[in-house]
Amino acid sequence: MPSIMTLAGKPFEPDLPKRLLSIAGEIREAGGRAFLVGGWVRDALLGKDCRDYDVEVYDLTQDELVPILKKYGRTNLVGKAFGVIHLAMKGLSLDFSFPRTESKVGYGHRGFVVHTDEKLSFKEAALRRDFTINAMGMELPELKLCDPYGGIDDLKKGLLRHVGPAFVEDSLRILRGVQFASRFALTLAPETVELCKTLSLADLSIERLFEEFKKWLLKPGKPSMGLRAFLDIRLNEFFPEVFPLRDSWEALGEMLDNMEALRRSLADVNAEAVGEAKCAPLSEAQAMEFAFAAFLSGNPETSLKFLERITNETHLLKIVPLLLTSYSELDFAIVNDAPALRRLAVKLGGLKLLCLLVKCTPREFYAGDAGFPEKLWQAAVDLDLLEAAPQPFLMGKMLMEMGFKPGKQMGEIIKQSFELQLDGKIKNAEDAIAWARSRT
Repeated sequence: MPSIMTLAGKPFEPDLPKRLLSIAGEIREAGGRAFLVGGWVRDALLGKDCRDYDVEVYDLTQDELVPILKKYGRTNLVGKAFGVIHLAMKGLSLDFSFPRTESKVGYGHRGFVVHTDEKLSFKEAALRRDFTINAMGMELPELKLCDPYGGIDDLKKGLLRHVGPAFVEDSLRILRGVQFASRFALTLAPETVELCKTLSLADLSIERLFEEFKKWLLKPGKPSMGLRAFLDIRLNEFFPEVFPLRDSWEALGEMLDNMEALRRSLADVNAEAVGEAKCAPLSEAQAMEFAFAAFLSGNPETSLKFLERITNETHLLKIVPLLLTSYSELDFAIVNDAPALRRLAVKLGGLKLLCLLVKCTPREFYAGDAGFPEKLWQAAVDLDLLEAAPQPFLMGKMLMEMGFKPGKQMGEIIKQSFELQLDGKIKNAEDAIAWARSRT
């Protein structure tokens, strides 16, 4: 199995399917050349395995390549206009494409005409890519690096730099720059910043916007670097609903990095979650709610307006503004107020996200009570409010067994019982039944 030298100077043997190496060998025997391209190359140089295998084939026509691929599995021309052949094999799927150029002919991300040309050089074909770190290739089967635009040097310098003038033809690349800056702890090159400032996101659908924000806030990395890129490009002017945390962008960046670390900790089943007590890992929806709440923590009042601009996800539109309003109204004294904590848990469906939001807040914000995040967490654990809200002990079925008739009176009794439960005056179902009997 071929190995490469990573940026850290260590040998790395990437996860490469033997079938892919066999296909590459046959392509070479037929007079062609096969390159792994894009994210796989970047990740391999960083010493990370990637199972997203995109192969670009040179010096062979489609009619010459398809018979080779058919020996290994089922082929499907999924992108005829883009020259992409999908190969499905048992336990593996691969995409093969041909070198191409793209011409902008219309508005939006679909306004392109694609020209495939198997005789293009790798340098010519790579010119259409967004950033130099994504414009590298490794020729198979030896994994010989082809880097015509200095991507490896930019990775070493921690720079994110655009490849060429074609960058401006897809405005989504602005947000891709933000999420790449976050995921790989990179700083936008000054010339790339200036170019991004000339573009607008106005032609993009909310679905495309949302996907890039999710990658920024949910993929492992250093989200504060994404925020730095966001501000360098002045995207805060395009998204005026995003505010600094207490007038400090640095504080918001720290909060985002803390959020990412906490989320990663919760995903580690072998770790003691966030300190005081183990808790269940966040669901996909909860992770999203936590991430966007941290990002929008500078101004709860504008959070809904921002979310409505980038998503139709109803759980985000509902939970994030509610969570942020509760976060902004928190008082240190609540840790000693069990009834208030129970009612807050009912409002939020549990206190875990709120506790995590408090935990990722920069510590200097709790100068009046430095231990507040831990106290709030422990209070939620002690009252069993972390994972879910309290449920009423008294149910309609119990009341009917006591002779109550369904109707307004039954509803009022259940409501009053639950209020007493939240106050701590009714502690279990037996107490609730006894109280209800006293009402007959």
